Amino acid sequence: MGILEKNVITEGVRKARAVSDLVTDQYRQGLEEWIAKQRNVNDAQVTSFFDMLDTYREMAEQLALHPGRVVKKEVEFVKGYAGILGGAVKRILGKKAEPVITPEPGDKRFADPEWEDSIVFDYIKQLYLLYSKTLLDLAESMDSTSRHSHDQFVFFTRQLVNALSPTNFPATNPEVLRKTVATRGKNLVEGLKNLVEDYKRNPQLLNVSMTDFTAFEVGRNVATTPGKVVYQNDLMQLIQYTPTTEKVYKTPLLVIPPWINKYYILDLKPKNSLIKWLVDQGHTVFVVSWVNPGSRLRDKSFENYLSEGSLAALDAIEKATGEKSANVIGYCVGGTLLASTMAYLASQGQSDRIKAATYLTTLIDFSDPGGIGVFINENSIRGIEKQLDKAGYYDGRSMAFSFNMLRENDLYWSFFVNNYLKGEKPAAFDLLYWNSDSTNLPAAMHKYYLRNMYLENNLVKPNGITLLGQPIDLRKIETPVYFLSTIQDHIAKWKATYKGVHLHSGPKQFVLSGSGHIAGVVNPPTQQKYGYWTNEELVEDADQWLLKAKKHEGSWWPHWQNWILQYAGEEVAPRVPGDRELPVIEDAPGTYVRQRISDVIND
Repeated sequence: MGILEKNVITEGVRKARAVSDLVTDQYRQGLEEWIAKQRNVNDAQVTSFFDMLDTYREMAEQLALHPGRVVKKEVEFVKGYAGILGGAVKRILGKKAEPVITPEPGDKRFADPEWEDSIVFDYIKQLYLLYSKTLLDLAESMDSTSRHSHDQFVFFTRQLVNALSPTNFPATNPEVLRKTVATRGKNLVEGLKNLVEDYKRNPQLLNVSMTDFTAFEVGRNVATTPGKVVYQNDLMQLIQYTPTTEKVYKTPLLVIPPWINKYYILDLKPKNSLIKWLVDQGHTVFVVSWVNPGSRLRDKSFENYLSEGSLAALDAIEKATGEKSANVIGYCVGGTLLASTMAYLASQGQSDRIKAATYLTTLIDFSDPGGIGVFINENSIRGIEKQLDKAGYYDGRSMAFSFNMLRENDLYWSFFVNNYLKGEKPAAFDLLYWNSDSTNLPAAMHKYYLRNMYLENNLVKPNGITLLGQPIDLRKIETPVYFLSTIQDHIAKWKATYKGVHLHSGPKQFVLSGSGHIAGVVNPPTQQKYGYWTNEELVEDADQWLLKAKKHEGSWWPHWQNWILQYAGEEVAPRVPGDRELPVIEDAPGTYVRQRISDVIND
């Protein structure tokens, strides 16, 4: 293409963009004025919709500015299509034909044999895969711009092509077609019933069911480790677990889970319960069980999670055990709070209140926020803030849906097909029951967290944030720390969590587990499913650390136990909940963890 032609195209795109921006801004302004008058319109969802449209528009502009990329992909597509069509003709004539394109490893959508056995469905499958690859390759070729990131281009393109998969439509899914014929359409009727049930179960927001909710009950067959609630306030209940050993270590152990979901991911069932395992190793274990907040708690801030969460728990543990210091584990967002707590204590000259700290899949440096980063930009956060001001909380089901969309084929479309097209009930699975048991977030806290952590990454800056009147600096933390990250984590990417190691000044240990954000953590020694890597040399570059790391078979749990024994103290008589200053309030798992969103949305 000549320079003149390219200039003409560029100028045309510039003028078209100016007109498009004007029309879009006017339409957005009008819609926002209308939204402001409505009570049941979700500002965050509307903003996300506009972001998606803006992303698609900018993708079109980039493709117009780089026609060479489009031409190259068109040529590749035509060649591929010719091969698919030729293969179909060969099969019609009774000849063998190798596929032009096949599903990626792990893609379960086309597992039904008819996708290969049938000439028609094989043709549909390959044509779809070819279209998908072409569009995704084009998205991958785009560079970040001032308004959108490369990851956003890829994410929204992936959502589009996966939504249009032939497996998601009754007429182009052979398994659904067979069932429809066999049941005379009863499956579609049952699917409609399932849809109505899901809508009733999730007032104001539809989330597809992922498990049989009747198969589980908190305290009956999940979250069953014996213990007592010994302290509570507006934000949390503190559970002290009943000892199972003749002696316990002197230093108590506090677990701070994330408040974006329930703590019992660490206590699903006895055979894979990290909490039960910790108790059985001789630790006096305390766990924070966060409240599921409604609008009444709209003003609870991140500082409240510090003062009424981690600090209040440490004070309560001292009353329950007589110990001024504790070892602390922080999981995901709970780990971010743990880092903030230690930095605050260091600023107060009270670092000794935490002897040793463990981070489980924790982001401290948010420069690479993982898959959720596609939702982090000024426009999106403004929309969320408007919705938070209106409702007083961020609906946990919205966050769960966003996380599910990071693995949409496994965590959304597979259940869409099973529940609504096949008309089947989802199987009973405790992990997916927990995944569907979301928690809300108070408005003040969530606004602060989104801006200061995700958008501006202020936590890593010396004195970048102030908590309870005190500027904090993570570099002043001299407490021994143990980082556990997981190699397939798409929420807190391990290379991003590795950056947090270098923000601490004390003794440090970094361990990388196999699998992802949940399975890599909940990996008991009896399971031996995933291994882990260690390397005492904590070099700056994460890839270099892994290159020289040693791979170990089995669970990381015993490795952590050997590490924490340095700080666990001598063995003493077991502490029974309620035997000192803190009386028993109720049996574990307590009241807060049983609260579902439907119980509190009108609070």
